[in-house]
Order: sequence, then C-alpha cells, then structure tokens
Amino acid sequence: MATITASDFRNGKTFEYEGKPVVVVEFQHVKPGKGAAFVRTKMKNLITGAVTETSFNPTAKFEEAFVERKEAEYLYQDGDLYYFMDPETYEQEPVSGSKLGDNFRFVKENMICVISSYKGDVFSVDPPNFVELEVVDTDPGFAGNTATNTLKPATLETGAEIKVPLFINVGDKIRIDTRTGEYLERAKG
Repeated sequence: MATITASDFRNGKTFEYEGKPVVVVEFQHVKPGKGAAFVRTKMKNLITGAVTETSFNPTAKFEEAFVERKEAEYLYQDGDLYYFMDPETYEQEPVSGSKLGDNFRFVKENMICVISSYKGDVFSVDPPNFVELEVVDTDPGFAGNTATNTLKPATLETGAEIKVPLFINVGDKIRIDTRTGEYLERAKG
C-alpha cells in the first residue's frame, strides 16, 4: 500500500482515515503567523457519504485508498440480491439491495452500471447517467397539448414513477437523467 501525507492532499484524492476510505472534497494549507502549519480538510466517507471537516499536521501519514470501479451488466434480482456480470470474465457478482441508491429504480436488465468497491466490498452501484425507458402507465395525452410546464405522473417499465409532460402517452419511450430522476425528452426512433 502506498503512503501519502496530508501535504499531498488534492481534491479527489482517496485515502484511509480511521479504517474507512475517504475522498478529499476540499483542502487548504494554513500557515498561521504563530504555531505550526496545518491542512484543513473537508472529506467524504465513500461508504456512508458522510462529510466531515478535520485539520491535520502536514506530515501526518495515511494509507492511500484504492477504489476499484468496474463496469458490470445488471442481470436480475433474487430477493434482496441483485446480480451483475463482469463483461470480460462473465463472472456473476451478487450485490445487496442496501448498496443500491434511489436512482437504481431506473435500471432494467442488461444495462451497464459502474460498481465501486473498496478492498473487495461493494459500496455503490451507479447506473448510466441517461437511460431510455418505456412509459407503461399514465393518463392519456391530448393532441395539441404541448404545454411543457404542466406535468403528470407516469409509471415506467422498471416500476419507477416520475413526472412527464402532458403529451406523453403509454408506449412512448423517454430519456431520463438518472441523477435527478427527471424527464428529458422523447427518445428518438
């Protein structure tokens, strides 16, 4: 394992703090007129998402945290386990439902996701930023009703519910931003 010091901190740098992987969100090297210099650090726990602020001596040593991110194809769900396949080795990896974020509701079978793990333990699954899904239930649209500021609820093929413009009908394919859960546009073709 590589060792880094607090003076090596940069935004996005990952290291192990109190046995947990964290990423530097913000840092500031402070050299007061009196006393020793220190590094004021805002860091985010990669597993829990908690953000904390701490000051370190610039010579404080930490183990560098290597977070593995790999693409995997979502296969199916069995109880609380969600199975993903490595596209290169074809190995299947089960992931607990508790590791999946709210945006996983936009993922359907055979979609490629990014699995993040630390020391072999998966801590998050990120779906593609944009997905195309079919509307399976919504109130009928009206011809000529193109007001885009008025929205209605719609259920997608994955079971997720979002708000869509009034002109969207059952059977329409739409693009969604999985980071915000918002309708973007009708899918082309």
